[in-house]
Amino acid sequence: MEHLTPEETVRFLNDNPRALFIDCRSEMEYRFVGHPSGTRHVSWNDGPSWDVNPNFVGAVRMLADDALDRPVGVICRTGERAVEAGKALEAAGFSRVFTVLHGFEGDLGENHQRGGVNGWRFDGLPWETSACRQCGS
Repeated sequence: MEHLTPEETVRFLNDNPRALFIDCRSEMEYRFVGHPSGTRHVSWNDGPSWDVNPNFVGAVRMLADDALDRPVGVICRTGERAVEAGKALEAAGFSRVFTVLHGFEGDLGENHQRGGVNGWRFDGLPWETSACRQCGS
């Protein structure tokens, strides 16, 4: 498994248009905190129980059209969940998996908040939020 910085990830995705970019955070994180533009959402784990999603690998395989040689990048909040999700993808036969170092929100700063040290948003890379399915906002 490779581990790329956010900037390296953008370059890799630009150079490899066939690559999938998966955000494996919870649905609420993905929708309301924001996510990198162009990601596909497949939760590694989600509330209320936070159990590992037994359909994670299958959902990614569907998105990859069962092409196990297709590059797959995985991002989460800080990079930890992405590594676990990436290991599951490799165990399922994906041959080119990478994670994004520091994730979307990055490490905790001196004030115990994220977003001021490193990560996708800190680096000023393209991101967006998604509409709530129930409320439409």
